[in-house]
Formats: sequence, C-alpha cells, structure tokens
Amino acid sequence: MILMDLANCKFLKLISCHMKPMICRFFVLAVIILLFRTVLLSPLRGFHWFQQRGSYWVTTSTASNLQLGVRTDKFLEVPQIIWGLNNQKIALARAILTARFLNRTLLMPSLSASLFYKEIDLLDPISFDKLFHFEKFNYLCNRFVRLGRYSDLLNQTEPFELQKGSGRKWTKERDLSQLKQCRKHPIDKFEVIRIVGKHPFLWHDHWPVKDYAKIFECLVLVDEIENEVLKVISRIREIGAKARSKVDAAKEFNSDGSVDQPVPYIAVHMRIEKDWMIHCKKLEQKSNVNQICSSKEEIIERVAHITGLRQPAVVYLAVADSLLEDGSILSGWKDGLLPYDKKRLGVWDIYKKYPYLIQSAIDCEVCSRADVFVGNSFSTFSSIIVLSRTQKLIGLGITRACGVGVRPASYAYNILGESRGPKMWMTDVSAPSLQSISYGTNNVSCYSNWKARLF
Repeated sequence: MILMDLANCKFLKLISCHMKPMICRFFVLAVIILLFRTVLLSPLRGFHWFQQRGSYWVTTSTASNLQLGVRTDKFLEVPQIIWGLNNQKIALARAILTARFLNRTLLMPSLSASLFYKEIDLLDPISFDKLFHFEKFNYLCNRFVRLGRYSDLLNQTEPFELQKGSGRKWTKERDLSQLKQCRKHPIDKFEVIRIVGKHPFLWHDHWPVKDYAKIFECLVLVDEIENEVLKVISRIREIGAKARSKVDAAKEFNSDGSVDQPVPYIAVHMRIEKDWMIHCKKLEQKSNVNQICSSKEEIIERVAHITGLRQPAVVYLAVADSLLEDGSILSGWKDGLLPYDKKRLGVWDIYKKYPYLIQSAIDCEVCSRADVFVGNSFSTFSSIIVLSRTQKLIGLGITRACGVGVRPASYAYNILGESRGPKMWMTDVSAPSLQSISYGTNNVSCYSNWKARLF
C-alpha cells in the first residue's frame, strides 16, 4: 500500500511539472496528507500481527488460573457426603453447582460407603475417585464445573469457614444472599471457602433440574465397577435369551443360546424394605397422600399390566437385600415374567465384595440401562434413574413417551395408570429445582416439558 502511494506521488509530481508552482505545492501537500492518513488508519501487516499476539498474550495470561471459566486457584470445601447413593449424588451435584456459582473448583469430597442412619458407628468414608472417574468427570463437565484435589492447594491463606444457617428463619433468600457475599471481597480473596454445618443434601436448592442432569451425566463409574455392571447385565440377557429360545423356535439362536441382538429386560426397584415402609407410611399420614407406599402384591399386579411387553422376559428386582424382611419377592409373578434377584441370578458374589454404596451403584446402572424400568416416584433412587432415562430419550429426539413401543420406557408403580398398569413416567426437565426428585411427587406424566436444547 505504501509503495503504491509513493508511485502515485511520483506520478502526480510528473503531472505537476506542467502546472504553476503554487498548484504543484498544493498537490504535493495533498499527497503527503493522504500518505500519513493511510499509514495511521491501515496498520502494517507486521504491526497488526503484533497487536494480535499482544492481545493473545493478555488473554492467556489472564486465563492462566482458569479452566475455561472455572478458577483453578480458588476452592470450595464441603462436609462429608452421606446417606444413600442417589442422596449422595444429589448432595455432590448441589455442592459442585454451589462452587460453580462462586466460580470456584470443588475440592474432591468424601462419600460414605455405608448407610449413615443404619451404621452410624461404622460410617466409612470413601473417596470420590474410588467410585467415579475423576478425569472423565472434568472432561465431560468442561466449561461447566470442575473438581480439584487437595494436592492442588497452595495453602497461602487459612480457609474461610462459612457456617450454613439452619431452621425456619434461614430462608432460601437468605441462603442465596450469603452465597452472593462470598463472591465479593474480602471473602473471595481466600484460597479456600470451607462450608461447615449441615451436609449438602440439606442445603437450599437454587439450581434447575437441567443443571443437575448435566452433573449426573458427567458421573462415570470407574472401570472396575463398570465391568461388574456389564457382568450383571450380560447374565440377565443370557437368561432371557435362553428363555425365549424355548418358545421361539422360528428365531435363529447361536449355539450357546445367545442372540445377535440384546434381549430386552425389565428392572423393578422394589421399595418394600422395612426402613422404606416405615418412612412411606409416616409420609402418607403427614402429606395426606395415599400413593406413596406399595405392597409387593400391588407392584406385581401393576407390572403384569404393562402393555406391549414381549414375553417371556426377565424381571430384575433391585432391592436392598440386607433391609428386606419379605423373602418371597420371587413368588406370585404372572407367567411369562421371570423374576430374578441377585442370588437367583447368580451374581451375589459380585455384589458382596463391595460396601453398600458400590452395591447400590451397580444396581442403579443395571436399572438405568433396562429396556423397561418400574420404580416408585417418591424414591430418590427411582427418580434419579428416570431422570437419566429421560435424558436418553431427549437425546433421541423423544420428548413424550406416551403410548406403546417407546424404549427406554419408565413407569411409577405407586400411581395407577392406563389398563390397570403403572403410570408412564418422564422427568420434568423444565423444573426450576430438584424438589420433586429429592423428596418425591405423585404428579408424574409421560412428557418431559423439554423445549430447547439443555446444554
């Protein structure tokens, strides 16, 4: 551009030779002004590159302590997470969403391998990465939230202890106001904010269902536990294939009784343990709702009336064996429905190697991957599974599961549906909080209320 301007200048000077001196000086001045204007408003290529490099350096320098928006030099620490598996998953998600609100990394919390209320003297902490993949979590939840290790700390300052309020006067608004204060100076300057008091499941809930769903999708079992899940599912499908081979002679089966396509199975979360029956009866009295408890007979009856089930079909019964008083859960089922618990399935040796939390995690995945799942809408275990299955349907472009033939299908056996069967169930992913999943609801439907892409 500059060379062109100089060439133009010489050309104009040649022309000006035939003009009067005053006119010549005017044209030369105009060319000089034009030349300076061009240089000032159109930077040289090298100068422009320098500006870009400078801008890039500033950006990367500023982001040196960030991971795509999540600070890696500021942390949140929470109390040990307790209770059942899915209560712990909710508590974990609530803690890490709180860290996200504060733009902090959540220090990897301890989970509890045993049931708190059953074995209070034997509460056994278990590290998050003994159950879930630490690296995969951060990879899948990149740009959203982040987990950190205690080895990441520089210990430049003592932790700031944040006491969570409690009681009726500690409202949701006051709780949110407290969190907002933690985003400001002087609290925000602390390397670690340590929340003390009640554990995260009991914190006020400020986050929508879609945010929790994202966290749950990032929780991937470690390879050892995932392999155990696959063994259990393989055994279920193997039994189903052999049962069908006896009644479907027209179908091509392999020499070992297996089939090329996986044989569907049903999973039922039978919430009839003694601790649940005590809890649900009190809940029915308190809330004046009679659609919470279900007897073994009611569950069996309603599962038998699910339309569109191809039989024979294996029915895997997910139940907390140590809390079960009724040993007859395998009896009373309709012909064509083949009930199996862990012992009858021949997989008890897999489960008994692990503490309660990991046993529950295996059951949760076996139920989540079933072709048909039937649970209780007031059970956190069932509700988290249905949320996962709803996400799968949404991923397939299905936002309503009403009718026959939709797979994976989910039902709530504690609520009467069509044809005397259980009611079809999808999670309302538009809900502003996790209230109905954490504490249960009888307001279920076959719609997800999904309106836009969640993430």
